[in-house]
Amino acid sequence: MAELQDIKPFDPTIPQAEVDRLKRKLEDTRLPPKPIVPEAQDGDAYGPPATWAKKLRDAWVNDFDWSEHQERINSAPHFMYHHPEGIKIHFLHSKSPREDAIPLIMCHGWPGSFYEFNQVWGPLANPPSKDLPAFNVVVPSLPGYGFSDWPPRSKWTLQDTARIFDALMKRLGYNKYYFHGGDWAHWIGREMGCRYTDSCKLIHFNFAPSPLPKLNHRGRNEYTPRELEVQGRVDDWLENHMGYAIEMRTRPMTIGWGFHDNPIGIMMFVGEKYLEAAAPESWETRYWTQHVLATCSIYFFTGTIMPSMLCYYENVRHEHFAEFAIDPSIRITVPFGYTSFYWDTEPSSKRAVERTGNLVFYKERDDAGHYVAAESPNSIIQDVRALAVQEWHKAVRS
Repeated sequence: MAELQDIKPFDPTIPQAEVDRLKRKLEDTRLPPKPIVPEAQDGDAYGPPATWAKKLRDAWVNDFDWSEHQERINSAPHFMYHHPEGIKIHFLHSKSPREDAIPLIMCHGWPGSFYEFNQVWGPLANPPSKDLPAFNVVVPSLPGYGFSDWPPRSKWTLQDTARIFDALMKRLGYNKYYFHGGDWAHWIGREMGCRYTDSCKLIHFNFAPSPLPKLNHRGRNEYTPRELEVQGRVDDWLENHMGYAIEMRTRPMTIGWGFHDNPIGIMMFVGEKYLEAAAPESWETRYWTQHVLATCSIYFFTGTIMPSMLCYYENVRHEHFAEFAIDPSIRITVPFGYTSFYWDTEPSSKRAVERTGNLVFYKERDDAGHYVAAESPNSIIQDVRALAVQEWHKAVRS
C-alpha cells in the first residue's frame, strides 16, 4: 500500500505514560459509600448492581494489563485513510496470503470499537483449511471512535459513513466486497446494500431490527414461542433501559464532558450496556470482563466517549428502528444474511427480517447477545464463512 499516498501506516500503540495515568486515576477515584438504596446492592432496578460495579472496577485496578490487549491490537497492521472530504479514518487490515481471499469490511457500533473483532480478523484471514474461504479483513473505526477523526460537521449521518467506507474499500483495490456489522453498523450496511450495489455485493448482520407482519385477518401477530419471549425483552428494553440513548440524542456534550476524563464514568456508562445486552454466561469468563475493560480503556485513551455519542444525535431513534427498516428507499437489494442471537437487544425473526430486503441466509443462535464477535467469535466466523460459500461467487457475477 506504499503507493497510496492517502493511506499511511499508523501506530496504535498507547504510550506507557497514558497507561500509568489511567491506573492512577482508577486508584484515586472515590466510589460511592453505598448503593443509592439497599435494594440496589444486587438488584438492577436503579441501574447496574453495586456489587457488579465494584467488582468490575476492582478488576480494572488489580487484574488488568493493557499490554495483553495492545499485543492483540498489534497482531495486524493499522493504517490511516485521508479522505478528500477532510476526515481521517483509522482501520486495521488483516490480509490473507491466499490470492482468492474475499474482501470483507467488518464494522462496529456503540459502545464498541474496532477491538470488538480481535478474535475474528486472524481466523478469517487464515482459515485452517484450504476448503474454507479466506478473507482480506478491513476493520475501520467509525468517525468519532477510537483513532478515527471526529465527524467534521453537524448532521453527519451513518449514510455519510457508508459513503466514506465504500470509498475506503475501493481505494484499497476492493471494487467488490462483503460487509458484516451489527448495532449502528446495521444502518451502514443497509445503506451500502441499497445504494452501493456495484461494489457492496454481500452483507451479513448480527442485528437487524424489523417489524413482524400482520398474520391474520384481525391484524394481530401470532408469535412463535421464541418471538413471544424475545418481544417481552424488547418491550422492557424500550421502556426501562433507554435513558442512555435519550441523553445522547438530546444533550451529548453534557455527559460527554462529564465522562471525557473520567474512567469510572466511562465504565458505568459503557459497561452497563455490556451487562444488559450480553448473554449472562459471558460474564463468567475472564475474557469478557477483560474485553469490556479494554473497550473502556480505548475510549479513555483516545478521548472519544463524547463524539461516539453523535450516532444517537444524528440518526433514527431506537423506537423507530423496525419501521424505518421497511422503508422502500432503504430496502437491501443485494443478498444478505442475518444471524439472530437470543440475548440481543432486539432479536428479529426470519419472517420479520425478510421484509427488509433480499434475505438469503438466516440462523438462530442462543449463545450470545449484541456483541457477538467478542462474545462468541466462532459463531460469527462460521456464519460469515457459510454465507460466503453460499453466495459470494453468485453475488459478484450478478
